[in-house]
Amino acid sequence: MEKICTIVAIVGAGPVGCTIANLLGVYGIDAILIDRSEDILPYPRAVGMDDEALRVFQTAGVADALLDDIIQNVSLRMFTAKGGLFADIRPATREFGWYRRNIFMQQLAEATLREHVANFPHVRMRLGAEVTSLRQGAKSVTLTVTDRDGVVREIEAQYCVAADGGRSTLRDLVGVTLVGNTHPMKWLVVDVRNAELDAPYTALHCDPRRPNVCIHLPFGYRRWEFMVFPHEDADRLVEESSVKSLIAPYVDDVDRLEVVRARIYTHHSRVANRFVVGRTLFAGDAAHLSPPWIGQGLNIGLRDAGNLAWKLAAVVKGQMDSSILLSYEVERRNHAKAMIDLADTFGRILMPTNPAIALLRDAFFKSFGSLRTVRDYVLQMKFKPMPRYDGGLVVEPSANVAATAIGRMFIQPDVEIGWRKKRKLDDVLGPWFAIVGWRTDPYEALDEEGRAFWRSMNATFVRVERSRSGVSRNERLAGTERTVCVEDLENALEPWFQQQGHTIAVIRPDRYVAALADGASFAQVTRAFAAKVASTRDELEAVL
Repeated sequence: MEKICTIVAIVGAGPVGCTIANLLGVYGIDAILIDRSEDILPYPRAVGMDDEALRVFQTAGVADALLDDIIQNVSLRMFTAKGGLFADIRPATREFGWYRRNIFMQQLAEATLREHVANFPHVRMRLGAEVTSLRQGAKSVTLTVTDRDGVVREIEAQYCVAADGGRSTLRDLVGVTLVGNTHPMKWLVVDVRNAELDAPYTALHCDPRRPNVCIHLPFGYRRWEFMVFPHEDADRLVEESSVKSLIAPYVDDVDRLEVVRARIYTHHSRVANRFVVGRTLFAGDAAHLSPPWIGQGLNIGLRDAGNLAWKLAAVVKGQMDSSILLSYEVERRNHAKAMIDLADTFGRILMPTNPAIALLRDAFFKSFGSLRTVRDYVLQMKFKPMPRYDGGLVVEPSANVAATAIGRMFIQPDVEIGWRKKRKLDDVLGPWFAIVGWRTDPYEALDEEGRAFWRSMNATFVRVERSRSGVSRNERLAGTERTVCVEDLENALEPWFQQQGHTIAVIRPDRYVAALADGASFAQVTRAFAAKVASTRDELEAVL
């Protein structure tokens, strides 16, 4: 039997698997991307992408290409049973460098992600290859794979990422179970073209007679999602005549409508009992399933990708011990569950079929219109749980220091590196570890031991100055051989550092703050981070 060797085997070439493959490509790690299907699935699938997801794609070098098929900054509007608008959610924040609500089509995104995987000669794709068995040893994982030509092969890898979806084969092979609920109501999901409807937003029609969602998609497409009641024949509902009868009240000429795809879905709220089993790690729908009410199902998986890929790269490069992979579950599982719980709450509030409950909901939302704080909390999506990693690869401050940003995502303003060279901050930081100093050179604050450690980690050093520093446009403040100097065009980093009470931030490859320091403490903080990197398996398992 032919054996193929690689460093990381990724099972599942959907958006999450392809994103991990692209990230590993950027990090220079050999990988094989495996999927049982040769083609991109034609079903109506994910359409919402948030700012955190776009930031992951930015690190993978594919964000700009994806934007060619994305509608940015799309509002979410909620309507009562009588058609009255009771909430228009359009978050103004761009603290992470991207809009918080963006609409895309998963088929187009998957095609782009696969095209970019092909740019990395060390990342191979094997499509039309089904995994039938998995064996884990002390140093490797062996997958038995049947290719489309009927030939059985073995793929041996140091690690395996299971990103093979909600019906994950690898989950069954390894013995991982999903914990949670399956919702009793099914939903009809339909993508159409030629819908004569001037509604360039996402609409939640919270009508207890039949709750439904209408989403403006790129390139003339539109998505409708309708609740299916228990007495209805699901097979009949997907027929074109039934689909058009449901959409007819919302469009001017239903006869012009082209039904592109229609499918019945069951919603789940489930999280895997383990994300890490030996050398196999679960991500995306293989690790968690979310109902769609806050548009976070895929985005949760893309956060998994951003968290996991760099840790795998650090381990196989020898920069970190393999036990650090346990921090993936420590950091990701609880947040995934929090997002799913929020989606459940939204579903109960927005989509009740009881008219009395719907009436109470409408009255509540109408009342908060006069309460500015509550209104801002809802309309700016401040209810969205933001990840905070306090049990993984972060260095907590001493008890008398209130460093609220540790374990949270770092902001990303636009910066300038030389005259008229405007860039997003992450593009300056690079795809790996970065040390950012506010009006200080963090490299100069280190002793030789600290410098040697960060050199071994290939960290980028960045000094940030105020906008228009220096003498003139031609005589700007310059960096050094080791440290890049940029100017803060948006005046966002100064208040951020002031709020933290520090001038130096250690930024992980997934853009989370690993530690904070100032000039006097940075050497000590570096030693603490180095110790965290070398932490034992027992310390992380105690958190699990």
